[in-house]
Amino acid sequence: MHAFIRGVDAVNYRIGRIVMYGIFVLMGILLWSSISKAFFLPTLWTLEMAQFVMVAYYILGGPYSIQLGSNVRMDLLYGEWSLRKKAWFDLMTVCFLIFYLCVLLYGAVSSTAYSLGYWGSEPFSYLGGVLIGTEEVGRLEQSSTAWRPYMWPIKTIMIVGMFLMLLQCISEMFKDVLRLKGETI
Repeated sequence: MHAFIRGVDAVNYRIGRIVMYGIFVLMGILLWSSISKAFFLPTLWTLEMAQFVMVAYYILGGPYSIQLGSNVRMDLLYGEWSLRKKAWFDLMTVCFLIFYLCVLLYGAVSSTAYSLGYWGSEPFSYLGGVLIGTEEVGRLEQSSTAWRPYMWPIKTIMIVGMFLMLLQCISEMFKDVLRLKGETI
């Protein structure tokens, strides 16, 4: 458990430290949007690109936020509890979060498969390079806006972010188990 915790925490820490500078990318895009609307012809790509950058910032920064404990908590009762009681409560709630993330991850894989042109009913039908069942291949999904960017890059980022969040939640679960056993982390 200790090796898993160290590995996941190290990866999410590094990614989180890099992604936190994405706010400056977002600010630059929005600044260019304002300048281009005021002095030039308005650009089609800026607002949608700002949305994509914000999604990446939020999704990839989530595991780092969980790791640092900077997520929002209802501290009405929790703040007064002992470390052992907090560990039990966190262990129970992280199990619900892991289930929720698994459902989200399944939906994200399905949506990304669709955006890549797979229109079948099961996104995991192509496993290990062996086609299981039938597959329909269509066009790559594009946004319905005037800019019409492809959707698969941001959907792939969402899958990566949800997977990293799932790993971080498992790491937090292991930390709670170790706290309950009385071990230091």
